[in-house]
Amino acid sequence: MSETHQETRKETRRVIVVGGGIGGLAAALALARQGIGVQLLEQAPEIGEIGAGIQLAANAFNALDALGVGDSARGRAVFTDSLNLMDAIDAKEVAHIDVGAPYRQRFGNPYAVIHRADIHLSILEAVRDHPLIQFRTNTQVRSLDQDDSGVTVTDQHGERYRADAAIGCDGVKSAVRQTLIGDEPHVTGHVVYRAVVDVQNMPTDLRINAPVVWAGPHCHLVHYPLRGGQQYNLVVTFHSREQEQWGVREGSKEEVLSYFEGIHPLPHQMLDRPTSWKRWATADRDPVERWSFGRATVLGDAAHPMTQYLAQGACQALEDAVTLGAAVAAADGDFEAAFALYEKARIPRTARVLYSAREMGRIYHAKGVERQVRNSLWVGRTQEQFYDALQWLHGWRAEDCLKGVA
Repeated sequence: MSETHQETRKETRRVIVVGGGIGGLAAALALARQGIGVQLLEQAPEIGEIGAGIQLAANAFNALDALGVGDSARGRAVFTDSLNLMDAIDAKEVAHIDVGAPYRQRFGNPYAVIHRADIHLSILEAVRDHPLIQFRTNTQVRSLDQDDSGVTVTDQHGERYRADAAIGCDGVKSAVRQTLIGDEPHVTGHVVYRAVVDVQNMPTDLRINAPVVWAGPHCHLVHYPLRGGQQYNLVVTFHSREQEQWGVREGSKEEVLSYFEGIHPLPHQMLDRPTSWKRWATADRDPVERWSFGRATVLGDAAHPMTQYLAQGACQALEDAVTLGAAVAAADGDFEAAFALYEKARIPRTARVLYSAREMGRIYHAKGVERQVRNSLWVGRTQEQFYDALQWLHGWRAEDCLKGVA
């Protein structure tokens, strides 16, 4: 087949991407960059992001570079000096990882923090500029059907959309996943409060250019700078006394304070700073052996929702998108073969991240003897040893994303 004919054939292919979050935009961009038409369906009135800050390790920047938006994201990010783990009871340092020049040299990219809206915008700009991507908002996908020649998704109004394949990037409560797999998310019982405060309202002794984790019994606090250091992201997590259901709502300072008694005054002072909090009841899912069926698959939180303890949710969604694009290219337009290849590469890796995040949550929230064990884990560890331990996670590279499975 001639190159011109092959390109024409590619441009006639169309994929429906359900969900316009970070994963959905990245997936749309990965496919469109190969000449595939994308119909992106988003249930919100406009494409955007809620939330506060997120962390981007070197693997995320590698994925962003592969999508052509790495420089845009770097321009909006704050590059941090270190990752600090502190004991919230006695305010002593437990671990310190240098993520400055030595980290960049080891992993080829920086470690940074960024407002969720800013990383979303960095991808959205490229998506908006791409002629092969069409948006449709106020569109909530309710069902998906497929046959030998394509897929049909139906929205809340009964309107139907037809394409060669579909990708569910529609989050923890994914309608696409419900159609394909039908399992239920696992509500963890861990509640996350998030807020952003202006730098003037941040305690002077906590204005640190690093993600700082204050690990306490059944709770922890995190803070780091955003938007050129003009704001700080605050996150507090605790084991809820209530029977939780997954979702987001407004939070109360009184509830936060009730879970953080006995915390050292240094981190505790942060709890009075936010004027408003958003409250997330978190959920993840047990990994599955299969998430692609025929011409449909899932990506990001729809595929592998995970707890936040490794700060890898968005990073893994970006890896997913790049790997999906590579798999589609490798399969030369056979979406069933591409999706099978994609999940073969991604399921073991994302499962490892998910299990590791659960375990890190246990480490953060240790008390009693477990706290003593936690505080002794990294004594005497060199920076190179820290990097060795992070290699499997932060050392991911786009050019190797199908290595061993293609």
